[in-house]
Amino acid sequence: QVQLVESGGGLVQAGGSLTLSCRASGSTGSINAMGWYRQAPGKQRELVATISSGGSTNYADSVKGRFTISRDNAKISVYLQMNSLKLEDAAVYYCNAVVPYASGRYWRETDYWGQGTQVTVSS
Repeated sequence: QVQLVESGGGLVQAGGSLTLSCRASGSTGSINAMGWYRQAPGKQRELVATISSGGSTNYADSVKGRFTISRDNAKISVYLQMNSLKLEDAAVYYCNAVVPYASGRYWRETDYWGQGTQVTVSS
């Protein structure tokens, strides 16, 4: 089992910046990719950014050039630096960790989620 705890959400004006943090605990040795997802009211949860154990990153088109994901493997933490925030970035942001496991002849993955942290962007 992996537990994820997010922090850093809050209220920020449009154009401002915010940094989210997520620390993992528990069976963290098998964590592969980590990432951030978000869910706005009435919308589905969507990918924001992911980072592999080797540091490869992937971003949603809507945040490219504005958000930066980083990872500290020693601290088993992942961060999301959010700059030039827009009204449409407001959402609950969830930390995600992917843990692969062997199932017979195949590798499968388990997703773990944090409890979410609210990001509110004001005009």
